[in-house]
Amino acid sequence: MAHRFVNLRADGSPIHLFDDKKKKFREVIWGDYLKVKKDLGDGWLEIDWAARSPTKRRTLYIRKEDTVARRPLEIIFVDVGQGDGAVLISPETDDEERIVVIDAGEGGNMRAFLAGRFQTYRGFNFAAAVMTHPDSDHYLGFKDVFADPGIGFGAVYHNGLVERPVAGTWEKLGGKPVKEDGASIAYIGDLATDYATVKTIFENGGTGHLFPQVMKAALDNPKIQDIRMLSAQHATMEDGVAWMPDFAPSDDRGYTIRVLAPVVEEGPDGTPALRQLGSYNETKNGHSVILRLQYGKFSVLFGGDLNEGAEKFLLQHYTGASKFPKTGTPAYDDMVTKARDTFRSDIMKSCHHGSEKVTDAFLDAVNPAAFIISSGDEEGHIHPRPDLLGRLGRFGRGGAPVILSTELQRSSRAMEDKNAVDKLLAAIDKLAAGTLSPDKIAQLKADVKQLARSNVEVYGAIYLKTDGERLITAFRIEAKSEIEKWFYFRYRFEGDVLVRED
Repeated sequence: MAHRFVNLRADGSPIHLFDDKKKKFREVIWGDYLKVKKDLGDGWLEIDWAARSPTKRRTLYIRKEDTVARRPLEIIFVDVGQGDGAVLISPETDDEERIVVIDAGEGGNMRAFLAGRFQTYRGFNFAAAVMTHPDSDHYLGFKDVFADPGIGFGAVYHNGLVERPVAGTWEKLGGKPVKEDGASIAYIGDLATDYATVKTIFENGGTGHLFPQVMKAALDNPKIQDIRMLSAQHATMEDGVAWMPDFAPSDDRGYTIRVLAPVVEEGPDGTPALRQLGSYNETKNGHSVILRLQYGKFSVLFGGDLNEGAEKFLLQHYTGASKFPKTGTPAYDDMVTKARDTFRSDIMKSCHHGSEKVTDAFLDAVNPAAFIISSGDEEGHIHPRPDLLGRLGRFGRGGAPVILSTELQRSSRAMEDKNAVDKLLAAIDKLAAGTLSPDKIAQLKADVKQLARSNVEVYGAIYLKTDGERLITAFRIEAKSEIEKWFYFRYRFEGDVLVRED
């Protein structure tokens, strides 16, 4: 018995590791990995436990009935500050698990999280990285990850609108939008659809330009196998539906990831193009890669940075509406009803960090039971917008839809060991005085990295876990005790009706 995973009790009561089969040591949560040393044969398992440090191991115990052989599917919405960053971990066994990183924020939080969660992730091959669109608070955190030649990705996906290392605004995307004679819609062509195009544009990098630096880091990494556009037309097509490669129904994994956007059209010159959706920023945001994951009865929509113009376009595209109808009309109600066939999801990663510039129609079409908002403190956008939160409650499913925010859940940092912090500060003083030996300097760097990882892993992160029949959304509570660590909402289906369990 090499490993097990923490189970979810039917009554939702917490599960603990014990240090002597009697004294609770630490609360664990559904899906946590357990390295089993021995089945004691008396209903208990002996666990080899390492609290984020391979050198600090100890033996603990857990009731066997509180464990299972298969992990749930897990999504962690990492607190990257202002921006988006999520990690999807598939429910297969260790040899088959697929890990997808969807956006990485702007700073180092995603890299720190990956290092903390996957302690041996150098030499690790992730299934894919998705940069939903070229805004730095979504892609820049990938720079140092891609620059590490020990970290591999099966593919790096982007939305086709890549910012070139040139001056000007629209020129970064290859040129200003072009209209056909007499047409009202302008299109952006010259999309970076494949690896060869990306290499031609970015193989020389681009000093002073952030997006080219990230793409150059990906090109230079020998363990990144492919870099290409992901859209509703550049995907794995089955029965007219676009699926993320390796996550289509035919891959028979028990879960799927559908690609809903961007939607590519034919430009004036007959080549693939994306329509202009307003200003430069509105256009590149509005064509975010939008994914919908389905596992069993549960579904999750990743909303990127969609805005009003983009949502109206997508609603019309997927319902066949020739124009966007007025609110309250039969045509409007009919469009929203039809759109639910495509967009309705149980969990929604809210669009654009909680911006108010979204449509009621799109929120109504998705109609989730829970919203996840990824946003930061030090920004001038006032995200999440207070006037949006009321709308989320209005268009969410049920009488009390749940709204979770990395910013709001970030009420406290992980509780550091005061003695450890004092030792770090003393070592920093010696470093400043020039009296710290080389071996102690190396240890100081390791200790600082460890402290950063432990905080990023829990500091505002929101966890979603499901086995296709049950689902929880969870976050760390503000408590010093290791015995009381988690607060979560539980969901299950009764027939086709989603029920929140109190």
